[in-house]
Amino acid sequence: MNFSHTQKVLVQGITQALGGVHARLMKEYGTNVVAGVSAGDGGQEIEGIPTFDLVEEAVTQVEGIDTSLIFVSPYEMLDAALEAIAAGIRNLILIPSGMPPLDMVKLLRKAEVTETLVLGPNCPGIIVPGQVLLGTHPTQCYTPGRIGVISCADTLTYQVALELSKAGLGQSVGVGLGRETILGSSFAQWLQILEEDDQTDAIVLVGEMGGLGGEEQAAQYISEAIDKPVVAYLAGQQSPKLRRKRHAALIASRLLVGEAKAGRGSMVNTEMGDRKLEAFKAGKISVAQKLADIPRLLKTKLKPASSARGRRSQK
Repeated sequence: MNFSHTQKVLVQGITQALGGVHARLMKEYGTNVVAGVSAGDGGQEIEGIPTFDLVEEAVTQVEGIDTSLIFVSPYEMLDAALEAIAAGIRNLILIPSGMPPLDMVKLLRKAEVTETLVLGPNCPGIIVPGQVLLGTHPTQCYTPGRIGVISCADTLTYQVALELSKAGLGQSVGVGLGRETILGSSFAQWLQILEEDDQTDAIVLVGEMGGLGGEEQAAQYISEAIDKPVVAYLAGQQSPKLRRKRHAALIASRLLVGEAKAGRGSMVNTEMGDRKLEAFKAGKISVAQKLADIPRLLKTKLKPASSARGRRSQK
């Protein structure tokens, strides 16, 4: 994992309300925001950041840009992302919600061919506490440390980080995958990144009982490929349960809103949630019942690892 204060960051859509605000906040945190892009606004400085009309102009004037945060409107996101890829940028973070699914499919096809990492859309991005903010994470929730947090639920990401911080467990990174039906990154991708990261000792996976966020696949991947300690938390374990009934109203609602959206409300689809819990149980992965359980479970898992390191150092 190579996200640090030294990398050069571009903000596309810097004149958008969110783009300007978060460009300033990222810069204040220490992120090396070197350029912005907004068609028609080239030649200006916005929040002290030189702004260009095109991404190609930005990368020509400022060498070494490797990450772009995209804050443009949903129907402009595909063009903005493809423009960044064409200019040679290989890390894209899509912040806004509402990107059309077919546009996302087109982007993922291009990203696969060009080996571009895409995070989002509708995500808070990435934070390496104390070093770099690439997105909208509230920095006050985070402290530097060695616990990686991967989440598909943005607000819960911050709550988990705050619980860890209060327990004296700092974070190596916080990653928000996003909350759309089609996403650029999966749990499995980021689990592997953190498995290989020498700044991360353990991982917290934050998912949901409802929805199609890939938690079952993540559980299988953890059991097969991840050696570091992992604690999972699935939001909605205490929510009222929605059981499948073969009546017309439920069938109609599922047809109208789709299975993916039906699982994301305040009611949790019992069968879907039970399958996810069973997948983690089958993989012998600890699942916290509530947020406050996460630090305790992590400390339990980290003790044997610390003891083993101590024994090796004595030899």
